[in-house]
Amino acid sequence: MGTVKKDILIGISVALFATFGGIFLYLEYFSKFSFEDTLQMIKEGNLYGKVLSLAAIPNLFVFFIFIKKKQDHKAKGVLMATILIALTTFILKFF
Repeated sequence: MGTVKKDILIGISVALFATFGGIFLYLEYFSKFSFEDTLQMIKEGNLYGKVLSLAAIPNLFVFFIFIKKKQDHKAKGVLMATILIALTTFILKFF
């Protein structure tokens, strides 16, 4: 595997990890309710898209860190993962 593909894959992986970390932080620390209760409310309210879009915010910071370090291919991977998350949010919203 070439170094460019490897860097893009690293960027995608870091972005997905940051998104899941954002979901966990939101559910654990910013919600007034317990972790399980919050998950249940998200399921009942069909709020998956909204929570996913909030959870993608850490990708912004990861993206700018990679840009500042001049790791453009990793930043490209973060951007690709963020676009994938946006498309998933769109699908969850309208279908």
